[in-house]
Amino acid sequence: MEAHLEERMQRCQEQLVKQNADAVILSMSSNLHFLTGFTDEPMERHLLCFVPSDGDPVYVVPEMYENQIQTESWIEDIRTWSDDTGPATILKSTVDELSLDGDRVLLDDTMQARFVLDIQEYLPNASFARGEDVLSPLRMQKDETELKHLQHASNIADRVSKKIRSLGSDAVGLTERELAKQIRKNLLAQEGEELGFQTIVGSGENGAHPHHRVSDRVIEAGDPVVLDFGVTINGYPSDQTRTVVFTGEPPIGFIEVYDVVRAALEAGFQTVKPGVTASQVDKAVRDVFEQHGLAEKFVHRTGHGVGLDIHEPPYIVNGNETELQPGMVFSIEPGAYLKDQWGVRIEDLVVVTTDGCRRLNDSPRTWRPLS
Repeated sequence: MEAHLEERMQRCQEQLVKQNADAVILSMSSNLHFLTGFTDEPMERHLLCFVPSDGDPVYVVPEMYENQIQTESWIEDIRTWSDDTGPATILKSTVDELSLDGDRVLLDDTMQARFVLDIQEYLPNASFARGEDVLSPLRMQKDETELKHLQHASNIADRVSKKIRSLGSDAVGLTERELAKQIRKNLLAQEGEELGFQTIVGSGENGAHPHHRVSDRVIEAGDPVVLDFGVTINGYPSDQTRTVVFTGEPPIGFIEVYDVVRAALEAGFQTVKPGVTASQVDKAVRDVFEQHGLAEKFVHRTGHGVGLDIHEPPYIVNGNETELQPGMVFSIEPGAYLKDQWGVRIEDLVVVTTDGCRRLNDSPRTWRPLS
């Protein structure tokens, strides 16, 4: 694993040279995890990793993290500060040693403002840019280990999707919150480490809100219910959406709208191959909505990349001319949302292959309950 991470770091440093940047500074983030193997929740203490374009990376961390990072990360240069003394002295000496003042320095995109301001204070003559310029190209194309984790997580989501949708009439009378608890229990019972994101159970009119989470609304017969959930394996999440009517007759017009959304999903899937742009996939999906007079009901982007972050590049949206390459993983998730009535969304994760793409999740794409 260490050789694997060191190879990523080497590629990062090569990109820094190409971008005429002298260093990238990482904070507690998925980028730090990607390059060093260490991860934890963001916090107020200064925990930073300095990656110069040439030479060894340097950790500046609270002393309470020293042993943990020695265990979990391959980086050897770990400089610590205590709560009594604070980070100022060690930060100043580190930036002086790396001779970064006056240089072009990239900063982790999710870095807290307090850290950014301190770095700017110690590097008053440096110019700053976003670390995404270097890190996104590295992270978009997944290696075999990453794909293995994503596939494993997707398999779990598939099994749970099938189980939940087989509830049929037993789901009627549950609240969205109660059903979400069942989903969480099942995800974590099947090797899942933690939820990939907060589960969405949107029944009836709540399904018309694309990012509704859960409420105490009771699921009724005939309700379309949007189910969007995932689980992580070694930090990599699954993400799939299905819309189901657990029992009873769906609302008037629902089946027709559902068929359009599913056709749009297939159009996007069939468009994906190396060299096609993210924008072209988005257009293929939107063209289906346009042809059926539902363009205004599709109110969000077609998809997003998935990796250590549940939302990351490449974004499948109009105007994104990123060319798809083998190993890229992203969602295709068309949806139609009828205000105050109901919503429909179907979502698959796909990985770009040498001649097209394949789905990572493959639970049935039907609105009917499963037996």
